[in-house]
Amino acid sequence: MNKQTHSFQAEVKQILHLVTHSLYSNKEIFLRELISNASDACDKLRFEALDNGALFENDPNLDVRVIFDAASKTLTVRDNGIGMSADEAIQHLGTIAKSGTREFVARLEGEQKKDANLIGQFGVGFYSGFIVADRITVETRRAGLSAGQGVRWSSEGTGDFEIEAIDRPQRGTDVILHLREGEEDFLKTWKLKSIVSKYSDHISLPILMKKEQWDSDKKEQVVSDEWETVNKAAALWARAKNDITDAEYKEFYKQLSYDSETPLAYTHNRVEGRSEYTQLLYIPAKAPFDLWNRDKRGGVKLYVKRVFIMDDAEALMPVYLRFVKGVIDSADLPLNVSRELLQESRDVKAIREGSTKRVLSMLEDVAENDKDKYLKFWSQFGAVLKEGIGEDHANRERLAKLYRFASTHADEGVSFADYVSRMKEGQEAIYVITADSLSAAKSSPQLEIFRKKGLEVLLLVDRVDEWMLSHLYEFDGHALQSVAKGAVDLGKLQDEAEKKQAEATAESLKPLLEKLKSTLKDRIKDVRVSTRLVDSPACIVVEEGDMSTHLSRLLKQAGQEAPASRPILEINPDHSLVKRIQADEAVFEDLANILFDQAWLTEGGQLDNPAQYVQRVNRLLAPAST
Repeated sequence: MNKQTHSFQAEVKQILHLVTHSLYSNKEIFLRELISNASDACDKLRFEALDNGALFENDPNLDVRVIFDAASKTLTVRDNGIGMSADEAIQHLGTIAKSGTREFVARLEGEQKKDANLIGQFGVGFYSGFIVADRITVETRRAGLSAGQGVRWSSEGTGDFEIEAIDRPQRGTDVILHLREGEEDFLKTWKLKSIVSKYSDHISLPILMKKEQWDSDKKEQVVSDEWETVNKAAALWARAKNDITDAEYKEFYKQLSYDSETPLAYTHNRVEGRSEYTQLLYIPAKAPFDLWNRDKRGGVKLYVKRVFIMDDAEALMPVYLRFVKGVIDSADLPLNVSRELLQESRDVKAIREGSTKRVLSMLEDVAENDKDKYLKFWSQFGAVLKEGIGEDHANRERLAKLYRFASTHADEGVSFADYVSRMKEGQEAIYVITADSLSAAKSSPQLEIFRKKGLEVLLLVDRVDEWMLSHLYEFDGHALQSVAKGAVDLGKLQDEAEKKQAEATAESLKPLLEKLKSTLKDRIKDVRVSTRLVDSPACIVVEEGDMSTHLSRLLKQAGQEAPASRPILEINPDHSLVKRIQADEAVFEDLANILFDQAWLTEGGQLDNPAQYVQRVNRLLAPAST
């Protein structure tokens, strides 16, 4: 193949521009990225060689080497891993197939433009080499191809790259950085060793550098031909817990997750019994940018007997814990396990159950011992954790205890247990309301009688809350009751005098209720006197078994059809607007519709005919303004 020139994909050009002009806060991150890529290449070779041992080419000892040449100002990261063919070099180094590239660019162009950690988080770590290099040359050959099928790729990080065929006897890849002026520190052994120790100490492959020795004749350190391992070269999770410091655990997390922040919590355990495995699991402090991306695989890294098998093994962790990072190393699974086999394996089921319980135990510990830290976790991942109530029946009670809400008592951090501890004598149900926002929930007229009687109501404002309520019916023997469904039944909290007065009022207003029902017949299911309103003239409710108006709106916003149903209009007989309807026949129809429209708007709904509503209000206002 003769030398060819190709243009970078448009997104790559954007990233290269940002890398060379913006990512300068932590330049040394580039070495972590290149070593990580080299380690991945070795893991891929090891995995492919399970089915084709010839790929090792009589060189089964995998390693990563860091080499510098002060005279030519080059720094090379070399691996003897899987390597690349010409087509793979063009694909992997000239284009980005990963989703989320635009989000990456947007973040770099925003407040975090100086944060080099982002480059690894978005899977484009190779380009970090241009932070310190004005030209990168890659020489590579894929395992299994002949020596004459080597490839040289080179670019100055502008708009184009060149590619040509070369003879390369050894498999694997050399990434050669031609360093910019002023980057000579990266040509010093002590500097490179310190970076490896800081970021890549836990890479399970040996990272080798040529040993420096003191030359008594030259009176200086000189590089010898002897190689030495400069990292611990042992899987962190395979070491004894007592031998690992807190700082090492946290640094491994950063390497694993490309997160610049320390984890909220972690757990490291060796499990023996029906299934034998080691787990090192982390709970991040902040949600990743793609937490809600449906195409993003969740899950932890799977190893079998310290051999890397796959990233994002979803079968090892339930979907609602997709934010958990970490490693699971099984002693029982076969080395050639596939994603399909993972779904069917009894050993995997045991690992999944054990890991789920371990994560929930971590969260319970944080919730009990550090409430502020748990609230930070909940603000990031609470909505995701709520998905578990319908997915994980075995842990339903544990999950419910971990849930936190706003309420009429506090704006955040209220657990079901907190609520139950504050229930009034005679109160049997846990009262809840769903809404689009905290402010909308707080101002709902459906809360008025509960405020008057000092009854706490949980304010559920996450989109997932309606779904959660369809799976969670009670807590500690107390039913969850929506204040926007059915008639208000306060049970022992409502005295007999109140009940009799409400019945008498409803009887006396029967003619008005019938007339309102007739006028609004196409819009409502029924009209009744409210026992929940104190200050507002009317509110919208639904029957106990019907879909809430809030859930109906959410379904429509998602492009789904909601079951056809009409709400119930409840009126406050003591409100002046309701009294005016009774007294002023001339404006009855306008007032009746305005009453319903206002209640509907207060509920968060949208009017089918806003212009008609405005006309009705104007007709009522016009006499007052003349």
